[in-house]
Amino acid sequence: MHHNVRYNCRVLFFNRKILLIRPKMLMANHGIYREMRWFSPWNQLRIVEEYFLPRMIQEVTGQDTVPFGDCVLSTKDTCIGTEICAELWNPRSPHIQMGLDGVEIFTNSSASHHELRKADQRVNLIKSATTKSGGIYLYANQRGCDGDRLYYDGCAMVAINGDVVAQGAQFSLKDVEVITATLDLEDVRSYRGEMCQPNMESEHKSCHRVKVDFSLSSCDDIYLPTHQPITWHFHTPEEEISLGPACWLWDYLRRSGQAGFLLPLSGGVDSSSTACIVHSMCVLLCQAVEDGNSQVLQDVRRVVGDESYRPQHPKELCGRVFTTCYMASENSSVDTCNRAKDLANQIGSSHMNINIDMAVKGILGIFSVVTGKLPQFRANGGSHRENLALQNVQARVRMVLAYLFAQLSLWARGKPGGLLVLGSANVDESLTGYFTKYDCSSADINPIGGISKTDLKSFLLYCVEQFQLTALKGILAAPPTAELEPLTDGQVSQTDEADMGMTYSELSVFGRLRKISKCGPFSMFCKLIHMWKDALSPMEVAQKVKRFFVMYSVNRHKMTTVTPAYHAESYSPDDNRFDLRPFLYNARWTWQFRSIDNQVSQMAKNTPKQ
Repeated sequence: MHHNVRYNCRVLFFNRKILLIRPKMLMANHGIYREMRWFSPWNQLRIVEEYFLPRMIQEVTGQDTVPFGDCVLSTKDTCIGTEICAELWNPRSPHIQMGLDGVEIFTNSSASHHELRKADQRVNLIKSATTKSGGIYLYANQRGCDGDRLYYDGCAMVAINGDVVAQGAQFSLKDVEVITATLDLEDVRSYRGEMCQPNMESEHKSCHRVKVDFSLSSCDDIYLPTHQPITWHFHTPEEEISLGPACWLWDYLRRSGQAGFLLPLSGGVDSSSTACIVHSMCVLLCQAVEDGNSQVLQDVRRVVGDESYRPQHPKELCGRVFTTCYMASENSSVDTCNRAKDLANQIGSSHMNINIDMAVKGILGIFSVVTGKLPQFRANGGSHRENLALQNVQARVRMVLAYLFAQLSLWARGKPGGLLVLGSANVDESLTGYFTKYDCSSADINPIGGISKTDLKSFLLYCVEQFQLTALKGILAAPPTAELEPLTDGQVSQTDEADMGMTYSELSVFGRLRKISKCGPFSMFCKLIHMWKDALSPMEVAQKVKRFFVMYSVNRHKMTTVTPAYHAESYSPDDNRFDLRPFLYNARWTWQFRSIDNQVSQMAKNTPKQ
């Protein structure tokens, strides 16, 4: 607090003395960030004021006041400036003017979250920052679950004059990781002398320099070898899915005080992806223990309730912390049951087969006694409303049973603790609401809720090779289905894409245009008639766009209760802090749909007849 205004600050200290306090100047106020709700930006460029320290700090440092504002640190041999997190991503990044004013080292303490395919943006920004005007950039980032939907993914690095010379891990179970590099300040000066000398004078007022009696270099370090440029290793999206959500799940589990996870495993792509992520978590845990990480071993022992336990193999650890269950109904096929069982055997989870027919019939019996009516599936002559209600009953019974077994399955085995229920609805299903509200997609947390179906399929292919999970081949070959309607001759007659009226790959396109490109129905149609011109006519594009927006708007209310999911996509429809939208829309979209129809008619008139 400075002059009764709250700032987000970085405090630089040395030998028990505070050197300066640098308030953040450019706030992160988009996407998942709401910094302006809590902090004010420091808008006074190059202005430094006196800050009166609280009494308890004065007693420690022996100081009454310290510099507060837009200032840099001047040592005996160089000048060090500070950026804070999102300032690096801003078009008016402070490192630009600091570099022009002779600052040679830029430091950034960041809280940058993981998204698929984002790491290269971060690296390119830092390389670009030091390419333009030279300099050394020290980037530190948080790593781990933030107690919410985000995972901060490390990637600490050191860069000089456009080259990265040291790289930290992106995903790891270590709480702290330190990277170091030895660099020559003369390389910065030579680079600037060659590249930037005519342009180094700035129109802006010079940075206020806080002098400190210290030197980063010494007289006898001239012979030290310097770090050379390295090639950054970027993970593939499949590797990112395997590692990021796995680390996030482990952080959540060890901090929650629970004894493991329970997952309703249907034998489909989504629930199998969640199971594979838990398996990947167990692989990481075993590797960390083998590498001597005592904190991980201590946490594993606390989770499994055995102080002498030491994990020997991911499959064995999986059996201790992971329970899966296949919840069959009369509409389930033998194929999906076998696929779920085979995958559970290969990853090592404690697996159960549960039949839900008795519970479903009991609920429908209550309804029949009260109303005198018994609903029927569409295949048996029932209406659309009856058909949907019967599907929803099955789905919601599964949620109730999932929580019952999560609370009591360990008790039934004579073990202490409860289990966290894992969800497995992907980002595309959330976008259109293609799931039952309060079904087994309703869980404690969902590691795949921000990942597209297309990426999940690629991830499972990766798992086949990486973890030798051959059961996934049959899962990938099967058409996605909810298995909530009656079978036809023992075979599945209901498929997801037929129900939705669009493919999962089309859904990903709709999602990106809606969220990232900020398209409504008409502007989305205008883009897609060009993107899909080789596959669909304007009329077909119009029908798909209308279908998407009707489903999106009718089901948007489901986002208010959707399970907290790992944030991995920039088009996530998460209503909690990322995609803040109404949940009561006019689903007719009268003006927008009429504009689309008019455009289709106009295009038909202008198209020459064959």
